[in-house]
Amino acid sequence: MDSAEYERKIAARFATFDQDGNGYISREDFSTAAAALLSEFGATARSEKGQALYIGAEAFWQGMAGIADRDGDQRITKPEFVGGAVKRLRDNTDRFAEIARPFLDAVIAVADGDADGSVSPQEVGRVLKALGVPADIASAAGGSLDTDGDGRVTEEEIVAAFAAYFTVPE
Repeated sequence: MDSAEYERKIAARFATFDQDGNGYISREDFSTAAAALLSEFGATARSEKGQALYIGAEAFWQGMAGIADRDGDQRITKPEFVGGAVKRLRDNTDRFAEIARPFLDAVIAVADGDADGSVSPQEVGRVLKALGVPADIASAAGGSLDTDGDGRVTEEEIVAAFAAYFTVPE
């Protein structure tokens, strides 16, 4: 795959972060995502899980901004996302996972109905739908993340899939 095709595919993933569709990613997009997840799972912002989710969203924002916000305006444009974050993280998915892990761990805690540290494929689908992913894609993605077929999706499976989605265009 040539560089232009790679950048085109990754740019399409930009919309996942741009929750309000205003053409850039900001701290507010991460707060919006956290609020949508809390609403979907009936948790409050003041609860322990809610606080962890907002703290994780802020940490994720800070990590992404530190890598991609080249002009320091506290907004990540699509060119900054493609040229900054993705190029820096493409060869190091572990770095992306490190940035995303606090948020993803908090998402799992919010969505984990039986508090066993993992979520069902259906709960993954609910998370994705709350973040604006079309229902059919969200459902399919939830099932595909259960790589060992045990009916549960672990943090390891989620972090690996999330990192791959945002850094590998296939």
